[in-house]
Amino acid sequence: MAVTANRSVDIDADAPAILEVLADVEGIPSWSPVHKKCEVVDRFDDGRPHHVKMHVSIVGVNDEQLVEYTWSENEVSWTLVESNQQKAQDGRYTLTPKGTGTHVEFELTVDPKIPLPGFLVKKGTKTILEAATEGLRLHVTG
Repeated sequence: MAVTANRSVDIDADAPAILEVLADVEGIPSWSPVHKKCEVVDRFDDGRPHHVKMHVSIVGVNDEQLVEYTWSENEVSWTLVESNQQKAQDGRYTLTPKGTGTHVEFELTVDPKIPLPGFLVKKGTKTILEAATEGLRLHVTG
């Protein structure tokens, strides 16, 4: 059964600075405890990651996955290409200017291959949302 979660955060930086941090996928493990290793497989002509291999670990579930990124001026999204533990995954950061900073919306939908107990789903979701928003904010504002 697919699980969708979302959270937003305000970051005291402009959208290009935030997108630059998100485009540094090899650096994601430094601010997201869920990500153990990220490796760019190929890039778009502008240098941004296109396909990325990720090793993730959450609530005792380890996964190797390949995701495909899509980039725009105020958004980055990804879709699962292959995974050991998931049937599907879609994620998105949407950035909206707000005052001197940026309002960041994060949304993630994950469909695990095997059913997981509700308490694990809840704990995993909380960990992912915290890393994706507060981890990102702390890394950007350093």
